[in-house]
Amino acid sequence: MLFTDLQIIEPILQALTREGYSKPTPIQAKAIPYILAGRDLLGCAQTGTGKTAAFAIPMLQLLSKPSAIKAGQRPIRALILTPTRELAIQIEESFKAYGSGLRLKQLVIFGGVGQQPQTAALERGIDILVATPGRLLDLMNQGYINLKDIEIFVLDEADRMLDMGFVHDVKRVITKLPGKRQTLFFSATMPNEIQSLANAILTNPEKVEVTPVSSTADTIEQSLYFVEKNDKRALLASILKDESIETALVFTRTKHGADKVVKDLVRIGIKAEAIHGNKSQNARQRALSNFKDRSTRILVATDIAARGIDVDELTHVINYELPNVPETYVHRIGRTGRAGLSGTAFSFCEYEELPYLKDIQKLIGKEIPRNTGHAFHTEFSGARPIAPKPAAQQGRQGQRPGSQQSSGRNHSGHQPRKFSGGRGN
Repeated sequence: MLFTDLQIIEPILQALTREGYSKPTPIQAKAIPYILAGRDLLGCAQTGTGKTAAFAIPMLQLLSKPSAIKAGQRPIRALILTPTRELAIQIEESFKAYGSGLRLKQLVIFGGVGQQPQTAALERGIDILVATPGRLLDLMNQGYINLKDIEIFVLDEADRMLDMGFVHDVKRVITKLPGKRQTLFFSATMPNEIQSLANAILTNPEKVEVTPVSSTADTIEQSLYFVEKNDKRALLASILKDESIETALVFTRTKHGADKVVKDLVRIGIKAEAIHGNKSQNARQRALSNFKDRSTRILVATDIAARGIDVDELTHVINYELPNVPETYVHRIGRTGRAGLSGTAFSFCEYEELPYLKDIQKLIGKEIPRNTGHAFHTEFSGARPIAPKPAAQQGRQGQRPGSQQSSGRNHSGHQPRKFSGGRGN
């Protein structure tokens, strides 16, 4: 199937051609006809499936039709609500690219930056608003935004809205929308709370599900590294010695952990930057731009900040720390192997993360292949970690952090040892 088979108008087809698109992804092929027909939609698709274009293309076409709004007025006619600044920016860029041949105006608003440029654009008039919940509600309370003319409402990444505690904000926004509207609801996973929210705001929706929510793309090669917590830095450095890994997205569970990994990598001469909620908006955008143009080799991210990262041909994802929510594993490794391309995902697992690993493998329905040939491989034994002997502990003192000698092994002829160490931070 081609985009030309989906009854898309010529200005959008020309824009898609300029962007290098000719064939729709499965979710695009399924969703676009329903949206063009004016139906409510429940879309369930894992990250990297082309979801943004699945709603942006038909929305642009519907909004380009003559409106019943009086001449001279330009009220907001479409609202896309999304959880993170990075994702909001990328969605707005997609609308701008696909709608370059149309007379529609779009705007993205988010917190963390001054509001004056955003309010000035709102006062001039826009058709399409992409927003994060906090800034949207703030500007609504100040009287800059009125949602009474919304024709199409999109709730994107609904499961992440739940994870970030935005569900109540979303419900407040929904109360300000007109009852007669088209609603498009997208989520990579469908926990009970999200299903209940979908049931409350959708009217007789069509459901589009591309792949099961628990699945990982077949094009992603996954491997698992059992390793002591204190050896993770050295293992990461060892892996990144492979110069064929041109770029890699490294995940940590915490902001502090992300900064620490960056500091360790920079110390050994690897260009790395962190992206997380404590970074300023300018710093986050600069880090992302550097990663996209490959001037930065390694981007270290927390899950929330990384949800909006869309990097063409990203080959490697490294789970420096396993996520404590199993669905997040699917989101993380889905950053690579996008749109049918191949990808590689490495996951480090220390003793304290074994319960997370068990939940992940239960969710995806298979065991992640283990890499036991690396120099830092660790065997697990029993229900609790085996404490090292005092002499062994003493022998490890004075070692430089991240040094491969800190494990008491070298890259050849090593013997895997029992896991030792306490709870990770």
